[in-house]
Amino acid sequence: MAKVILFDLDGTLLPMDTESFIQTYIKELAPRVAHIVEPQRFVPSLWAGTEAMIKNLDPMKTNEQVFEETFLNAVNVKKEDIWPTLDHFYESVFPTFSHLTKPTLTAKKVVEEVFSQGYRVGIATNPVFPKVAIHHRLNWAGVADMPFEMVTVYEESTFTKPHTHYYESICNRLEVTPEECIMIGNDIQEDMVVSELGMKTFLVEGHVIDRGAPKYTFDERGTLEDLYERIVKRQGIFAK
Repeated sequence: MAKVILFDLDGTLLPMDTESFIQTYIKELAPRVAHIVEPQRFVPSLWAGTEAMIKNLDPMKTNEQVFEETFLNAVNVKKEDIWPTLDHFYESVFPTFSHLTKPTLTAKKVVEEVFSQGYRVGIATNPVFPKVAIHHRLNWAGVADMPFEMVTVYEESTFTKPHTHYYESICNRLEVTPEECIMIGNDIQEDMVVSELGMKTFLVEGHVIDRGAPKYTFDERGTLEDLYERIVKRQGIFAK
């Protein structure tokens, strides 16, 4: 019987076109640091730092440490010269991107219901963003005030999706086995990979991301509304 429900955020609890969101994020961020690093150098360096996080399998380094090391080396700028500008961006500009998402009250209903049924709940969003940016997105989704046992952020995480190491680290932190968890997400490669560990899965439709390969199985699928009904009725993988 499942004890823990893990939710992805972007495209799952927070309906959005992830690619469009990232494009706007880069478009808005680059000019704001142009007085420190020209956009032609900043953007590739940002992607290099992100790629380094995704590839990293060193458990002794947080994603934040991996990103800083790669990014700062690429832009050849000291942290104290650029980080205040980045921090200001996440605090003041990033919140204005909420119009790029399509929040739904169903997301909050789903989370409230799993809590009411006694599940332990965590947010398993890909930890390639700082805590402040992830908190903004939780707020847009209407679930920022929920008592989640954990939210994966880049300051505290050592792996990323789609590595199974990322999900194993979550299980270790929560002291449960994969078989005691249900992963709910919209990305076939990044979220449904947990099936390889024996974790039950629910694929949320509406903003499904499928890169074609590798292929992973999932136990159930449906809209957020379908998900809510199955949880309420305790059907399928949510049966107790």
